[in-house]
Amino acid sequence: MNPTIQLLQEHRSIRKYTDQAVSDEMIETIVQTGMAAATSSNLQATTVVRVRQPATRAAIATLAGGQTHVSTAGAFLVWCADLHRSALACDIGGEKLEAGMTEHFIIATVDVALAAQNAVAAAESLGLGICYIGGIRNDPQKVADLLKLPDQVYPVFGLCLGWPAQDPERKPRLPLSVTLKEEAYDATGDQQAIDGYDEKLKTYYRNRTQGKVNRTWSEDMARLLGKESRPHMRTFLAGRGFTMR
Repeated sequence: MNPTIQLLQEHRSIRKYTDQAVSDEMIETIVQTGMAAATSSNLQATTVVRVRQPATRAAIATLAGGQTHVSTAGAFLVWCADLHRSALACDIGGEKLEAGMTEHFIIATVDVALAAQNAVAAAESLGLGICYIGGIRNDPQKVADLLKLPDQVYPVFGLCLGWPAQDPERKPRLPLSVTLKEEAYDATGDQQAIDGYDEKLKTYYRNRTQGKVNRTWSEDMARLLGKESRPHMRTFLAGRGFTMR
C-alpha cells in the first residue's frame, strides 16, 4: 500500500482541536489543491468562504445544531456551489445563464464535493484533522445571509480544519461486496453482509462511547431516512435560482 492510499484509508472526522493556528499559507495551499480537482466542462463552480469572525462562527455553530467545533477549529470554510460567477461569464461571452437547470445544479454540487475532498486529502497529508459540517443546511438561508451569498450560490457544507487534539478509531465502512458490483447491480448477499456490518459498527460505537451508544448502521439509516430530512431545502434552492427544471 503506497502512502497516498494509506492516508486516504485512515480518514477520521476530528472534532477536537488544539489552540495551534492554521496559517493563511496552509489554507491557501489546501484550497488551491481543492481547485485542482476534476470539474465538469471546466465549470469551476466552487467558491470557498473562510469564516474568521468569532461571532459569525458561533452563529453558524448554533445553526448547525450546536456543533462547537465550528467555533474551536483552527479554520472554518464554507464550500459553496456557485453559478453566479458562471452567469457573469455568460454575460461576458454574449449569452445569458439559462437559470434553473437541474443538470447545472448537479454539476455545480458535484464540483464542490470533488474540490472539497481534494482539499481534505491535502489537509490530512499536512497533519491536520477535518470535519465536514452538513448541519449548515439546517438553516441555509441564515447561513447565506451571514456570508452575503448572491443568487445562484448556495452553501453545500462547512469544513472544520485544525491540529487534532484527539485520535479516534477509524469508523468501519460497509464491506466491499456491498458497494462494488460487477457488470450489473446484484444485491444477492447484501442483507447478510449488512447484518455482519451492523454488528461490527455496533462494537465500534460501544468502544468509542464506553457503552453509551449501542446501535447499528441499519438503525442509523432508519432514523435518518425514515422521516423527512430538511424539507426546506427545495424552497430555499428555488429561491436562489435553482428551480430544477
